[in-house]
Amino acid sequence: MGAKSWWSRTDDRMLGAALALATLLVGFFGVLVPALGAVGLVDPVDTREVEAATTTQVPGTVTDGAAGHGMTLTGTHQADLAFADPDPGQRLLLALPELIGSLLLLLILVLLLQMARTLRGGDVFAPKNARRLSVIGLTVLVQAVLSPVLSALTTQALVSGTPMADRIPFSATFSGAYVLLAFLILALSEVFRRGTKLRADTEGLV
Repeated sequence: MGAKSWWSRTDDRMLGAALALATLLVGFFGVLVPALGAVGLVDPVDTREVEAATTTQVPGTVTDGAAGHGMTLTGTHQADLAFADPDPGQRLLLALPELIGSLLLLLILVLLLQMARTLRGGDVFAPKNARRLSVIGLTVLVQAVLSPVLSALTTQALVSGTPMADRIPFSATFSGAYVLLAFLILALSEVFRRGTKLRADTEGLV
């Protein structure tokens, strides 16, 4: 006589619907819309938040219209770098960090959706879930490191060769919280791996 699953059909449907909706929203607003903006089919991303050098930046707005670059830098420390009419290369550089970050988030959501499907039979310690959690942890770690670096690199590419290059230094700010979250997920994946192995060893004794 099998044990009754603690995971009901309603729970399964609600979790699956929530994850599917999140995947759809991230795919549409985080990937499709920025990609269409980069190729000019919809209004593109035209502003990037940057860290301006306080030694060269003055309060208010600095405009580089005379040099023909069409850039506007507003703020003193955490500033907004805006483009009046970004060209295709600039649109791609502006959208790239969000596109890459959204693709990594999509991967995490798809893996979570696959894990949710294994709960239908109440089988939390499915062998594939340990591997999925490992991939999720590594993806979070990559995103925590890659996103700030990619944003800094694309910002430097955007202002390279313009007077703005002196006002916007290379700056990448990393979040310790995301790195900690990545290691917690990797630790949880090890718990799942050990739980799967223990279950297999127990079943072998029966």
